[in-house]
Amino acid sequence: MRSIRAGFVGFGEVNTPKEVILSLCQSAANRLKEQDWEIVYAEPVSDDEEYAEADRAVQQLKGHDFDLLVVCVAGWIPTHAVIRVTDRFRHLPMLLWGLTGWMEQGRLVTTAPQAGTSALRPVMAGLGYRFRYVYGTVDQPYPADKIDAFGRAARAASLLREARIGSMGYRDMLLYGTPVDILALRRELGIEVECFEMLEIVRGLDLVDEDDVQETLRYCLDNWTFAKQPEQETLVRGIKYYLALKQKIEKRKYQAISLIDVDGMKKLEGFPPAMVFMLIADLLGVCTTPENDMIGNATQLMVRFLTGQAAHYMEFYEYFADRVLIGVPDYVPSGVVRGDVTLLPAKFGSFSGSLLNVSQVKDGPVTLMRLVEDHGRYSMHMAFGQAVQPRSWEEYGWEHPAPQLPSLEVILEEPVEAFVDKIMSQHTIIAYGDIRAEMKQLCDLLNIPLL
Repeated sequence: MRSIRAGFVGFGEVNTPKEVILSLCQSAANRLKEQDWEIVYAEPVSDDEEYAEADRAVQQLKGHDFDLLVVCVAGWIPTHAVIRVTDRFRHLPMLLWGLTGWMEQGRLVTTAPQAGTSALRPVMAGLGYRFRYVYGTVDQPYPADKIDAFGRAARAASLLREARIGSMGYRDMLLYGTPVDILALRRELGIEVECFEMLEIVRGLDLVDEDDVQETLRYCLDNWTFAKQPEQETLVRGIKYYLALKQKIEKRKYQAISLIDVDGMKKLEGFPPAMVFMLIADLLGVCTTPENDMIGNATQLMVRFLTGQAAHYMEFYEYFADRVLIGVPDYVPSGVVRGDVTLLPAKFGSFSGSLLNVSQVKDGPVTLMRLVEDHGRYSMHMAFGQAVQPRSWEEYGWEHPAPQLPSLEVILEEPVEAFVDKIMSQHTIIAYGDIRAEMKQLCDLLNIPLL
């Protein structure tokens, strides 16, 4: 993922020696660069009567593409001088960062930066800025984690406004909870949705390059373990669907995709698309969900842009007193597999002719997330828990001996009943670790309340 891009402008009062303010601001900007931020640096601004320095800083920053603006207060500064700069960038998230004094011969020396930040904080809130306030503390490390977390949230919000979801088909199985209001999603998160027909991909099967087929086949044979040897014809057929979809994905620059599964690939093509999803996720780095789950795709992109994780989907199968059983009846990306990526030729009901992923899934602390759409507005349902390997279980309907599906039992931090009372879909999106604080920051930037 690309670096965080930030505009940086420092502030200090006109009566404070310029060399002191300059040194403090340059040191702060260098710390961000050490964290792999890309910085466009404006010279520090004081409260000169003609706003010459403020207007100069605006010119230095204009025309650049930022995820956020860093408002670095190195010393006391009257609020109006800061707003002269920041209001030209009110569309961006802002980091209000108060620096700190230093110790010199046993005495604290301060330029009163928190006098400046404490005056600015309510003004920035009153003006409706989207911002995070952080401050340094004397003789303590600077707040790198807080700053970087907000930077990642700002970058994610920026990337979402460039993102595009592709959906082959629409409303698989006539589900109500997976389609999306495309205008609302564009307005609230910035994501564009494109729907296309399965016929376009089927017509492209004969156009795929045979060398690409053989190269992809070698990848499958080298990287997948087969519980039972599949027919090569099955592998080649799945690879051709993948390559036809790859052309569409790369041409339209999709970051996430969903396919019409039950009513499309299975019913009309007779080919469950588990291995197709795996190849898209693993070889193209694209987020995937089945069943035209565009809301799931949007949630995946939020997680992916915030954390860099695969952001895989799972379904709820059972609720217990202290945990939930989640799993998938088809595939998981290799990035979340524990051990070998293992596939099995399997039959479910009337569907056959493809491969089922039966890999074990990594466990550990996880965050479960799902965007909720209600009359064109969004909220986020989120919960944290400890994922453990599941008990022996099977989904009724698989040809015997029934496979153990990729799955986890998640021991929730909150009562299961409280979680279930707010649940909004059979699909949930998984991130490893506790990312609730980071996701809350992203949701705050997007004006998305948490459930």
